[in-house]
Amino acid sequence: MSIRRLIRLVVIGWIASMVVGAIAAMQAKRTIGPDTDESADEFTASAIFGPLAYRSTAKHLREGRLECWYGGGVLDLRDAELAPDGATLRVRAVFGGGQILVPAAWRVVTSIRGLGGIQDTRPAQGRPDDAPELSIEGLVFAGGFAVMSELDASQAEWLAEMEAKSIVGEAETNGSSSTAPTEPEMTPAS
Repeated sequence: MSIRRLIRLVVIGWIASMVVGAIAAMQAKRTIGPDTDESADEFTASAIFGPLAYRSTAKHLREGRLECWYGGGVLDLRDAELAPDGATLRVRAVFGGGQILVPAAWRVVTSIRGLGGIQDTRPAQGRPDDAPELSIEGLVFAGGFAVMSELDASQAEWLAEMEAKSIVGEAETNGSSSTAPTEPEMTPAS
């Protein structure tokens, strides 16, 4: 087998996998549904062919599900309080990812499979054994997440814009505004 033929097969295989992944993402978008209310103790947040700007305000967060397929953004858990026995965040990312914001005092334990990953970028500090614990587990393919406590200025600005557009979109859905909603722009995470 010549090197050209091998390269051609690899390229065709990669393109085929992208097409299959896009079809799977379209199906996932139909079955996952809308994001859960931000005050729910069990939530689902998703970014499928679009941006993610989800902020949890749960008082006893037990479980979350995060789906990022060809999209990503910010999952903000800084205003949430974990259940006494901790919480589990199940992630699935296919060509997607972003930032997961948590309070600095939380312990984060990760167990991710796939061709991608998750990295806790917060400064190392000794967290007590009884500190609230978030377990993040799941599958990441060609993507990844960063666990942080703060965003840099440009990321914080993007998140504020997305949240403002979300509020405007909700008001328009409820009939409070006469202007048409605009599609949010996707900016790469730093």
